[in-house]
Amino acid sequence: MNKRFHWDFWTGITVLAIAIFGLFLIYPLFSLFISAFQDAATGDWSLQNFAQFFRRKYYYQSMINSFSVTACVTILAVIIGTVLAYFMTLYRVRFKGAVEICIIISLLSPPFIGAYSWILIGGRSGILTQWLADFGINFPSIYGFAGILLVLTLKLYPFIYLYVAGAMKNIDSALIEAAESLGCSGIRKVVTIIIPLITPTILAGALMVFMNAMADFGTPMLIGEGFNVMPVMIYSEFINEVGDQANFAAAMAAIMVLITSTIFMLQKYVVNRKSFTMSSLRPLQMGALHGWKDGLMHVCIYGLVALSMIPQLVVVYTSFLQTNGSVFVDGYSLDSYRTIFENLGTAVTNTYAFSTAAMVMIVFLGMTVAYLTTRRKSWLTDCIDTLTMFPYIIPGSVLGITLLLAFNEEPMLLSGTALIIIISLVIRRLPYTLRSSSAILYQLSPSMEEASISLGASPLRTFFKVTAVMMLPGVISGAIISWITAINELSSSVILFTGATKTMSVAIYTEVIRASYGTAAALSTILTVTTITAMVIFFKVSGRRDVTL
Repeated sequence: MNKRFHWDFWTGITVLAIAIFGLFLIYPLFSLFISAFQDAATGDWSLQNFAQFFRRKYYYQSMINSFSVTACVTILAVIIGTVLAYFMTLYRVRFKGAVEICIIISLLSPPFIGAYSWILIGGRSGILTQWLADFGINFPSIYGFAGILLVLTLKLYPFIYLYVAGAMKNIDSALIEAAESLGCSGIRKVVTIIIPLITPTILAGALMVFMNAMADFGTPMLIGEGFNVMPVMIYSEFINEVGDQANFAAAMAAIMVLITSTIFMLQKYVVNRKSFTMSSLRPLQMGALHGWKDGLMHVCIYGLVALSMIPQLVVVYTSFLQTNGSVFVDGYSLDSYRTIFENLGTAVTNTYAFSTAAMVMIVFLGMTVAYLTTRRKSWLTDCIDTLTMFPYIIPGSVLGITLLLAFNEEPMLLSGTALIIIISLVIRRLPYTLRSSSAILYQLSPSMEEASISLGASPLRTFFKVTAVMMLPGVISGAIISWITAINELSSSVILFTGATKTMSVAIYTEVIRASYGTAAALSTILTVTTITAMVIFFKVSGRRDVTL
C-alpha cells in the first residue's frame, strides 16, 4: 500500500538542510576534487598536480612540517590540559573562577594575535629580546617551529582542559574509594582508574586540538619564517597569479581534506570502541594540598595562565602606545584607535554585521536541524547528521578555496560578495550550535510535546511554543560561542575577502604584514574586549558558573 506524499514544515526543513549542505559544502568539495584532477593548461584529466606535490621536496616537506608541529602541539596540549584539569577539579585553587575565565579567553581569541604578540615580545626587535641583549644574553628565536609550537600550545591546551574537567566531574567517587580500599592509591590510582575513565574524552579533545593546529593559517604565516606548513602553502599557491596555480592548490587542499578525514575516522573508531557512560551519583570531592605542594600547584597554575594571557595583555598595552611607522616610541596615545575609525571602520562594522547575520541563520538551522536528527529520525536525517560533521574536518583555508572554485561564475557568482563570507561562517560554525541543541533535546522528554499535541496543538505549533522555548537558553549559549569564533575567523575570510568585505581578523593580519603594529594592536584589543563581553553574556544566558564542556 503506497503512502501518499505529505508535504509539511519538517519536510521543507529537511529539503532546506539537504540543499544548504549540498550546495555550499558537497558541491564546493566536488568542485575542489574536480579541479585537483585537471591539468591547468589543457583542462584534461590528469594526476600531474599530485605528482608535482610528491615529486618536489619543497611541497611535500610542508605536509611533513604540518604533521610534526601538529603532533607536538597535540601531545603537549594533552599533557598540560589533563594535568591542569586534574588539579583544578580535585584540589581547591584560589580564584578558580578568574583562572577559568582567563583560560576561556585565551582559547577563544584568534591564535594569530598570539603570534603577533610574541613577535612584539621575542622578535628581533622585541621588548624581551632587547632587554636581554643589554645584559649580553641572546633570546632564543621565536620564529619557525619553536614559535608555532609555543603559540598553538598556549592557544589550544584549554580544549583539553575543558573536556577533561567536564569528564572528571562525572566520575563517581565510589570507584575511587573502591580502588583505595583495595590498596590502589597515588599515581597508580590515577593511571589505572582515572585516566582510563577519561580516555574517550581526552581523545575527543585531542581531535579538536589536532584539527585546529593542522588547519591554522595565521600563526605559521606570521611567525613561521620559512617553516612552511600545508595551509600556508595552499594559500600561497592559490593566490599566485603566475603559472595558473589554482589547480595545484586544489590538489594540495584535496590531500589535506583526505588527511583530516582519515584522522577523524580513526578517532571516531577508537572512541566508539572505548566509550561508555558514567553516572556521577557521588561526584569527586575537592580536597586541599598543604605546605610546599599547595604553593607549587598555585605557582604552576598561575604561571601557565599568565603565559596564556600574555598575548591579550601585550596587545591591549601596545594599542595605547605612540607609534612612529612600525616602531613604538615613548608616550601614550589614542592615535591607533583614531586611525581605525578613520580608515578601517568598515572592517569593524563588517565583522559584527557578518557574524550577527550568520548567527541568526545558525540559530534557526541549529534548532530545526537538531530536532530533525533527534526527534524525526530517518535515512535522510541520518545523512544530514553525517553532513554536519564535515565542517569539523575541513580547514578554513580549504573551505574558502572550495567556495571560490564553486561560485566564481554565473549563474552563482558569489565571489567578492558579503554573502559568500556569511555562508562560510554559517557552514564552519553551525556545528557548535547543532551540538548544543541536540544535547538539550536529548535531555527533554518527548512527553511534553505529546501532552501539547494531545491538548489540540499542532506539531508545528508545539515545536515553536513548547520545544523551542525550552531549547532556547542552551541554543543561545551555543550561538554565542559560534558568534565569538565567527568574529575571530581568519582562515577562510582571508581568501574570500575584498576591500569592501574585509573583517577585523583580516585587517589585523594585513596590518601586521604591513608592520603597522599600532593599528593591529588596537583592532586586536577591540576583538578581545568583544570576546570578553560575549563571554559575560554567555554566562548570564546559560546560568553556568564554570566553562567546562
